[in-house]
Amino acid sequence: MVIRRGGRQDVRFLRDMLHHAYYWREREPGEGPGPVALYVKGWGRPGDTALIAIEDGFPVGAAWYRLFRRDQPGYGFVDEETPELAIAVVPSRRGRGLGDALVNALCERARAEGHRALSLSVERDNDALVSFYEKQSFARVHEDGGDSVTLRRDL
Repeated sequence: MVIRRGGRQDVRFLRDMLHHAYYWREREPGEGPGPVALYVKGWGRPGDTALIAIEDGFPVGAAWYRLFRRDQPGYGFVDEETPELAIAVVPSRRGRGLGDALVNALCERARAEGHRALSLSVERDNDALVSFYEKQSFARVHEDGGDSVTLRRDL
């Protein structure tokens, strides 16, 4: 596996990966833009950073972060200085360590770019995913009383 820097040419793949990562939110649409619009629209603005995992010449996973404003937050918004992470691996490649590699590489990139933390949102009932992020040194910082929990990792 190779991890390379992502760019505008990867927006379609990032959008596809969001459908894997946010499937549950796509099935329960609410008010405002959905995850695809929040996390990829206008890709390339200051603070946008993506990494793409490649196996056998094909993209199989992605991890990226984006800064949000208080008046237009993402699902895992903490503050305007903390980028929010999104990550997904294609179903056929899960359980092989790609998620670990992507999270670690993205955290290194964020640290190198001067960020002090990353945040994300996870469905509260997804115990396996919450556990995965807690093993990656993310800690719970907010539970909205609804169906999600916000986690943060200090860098």
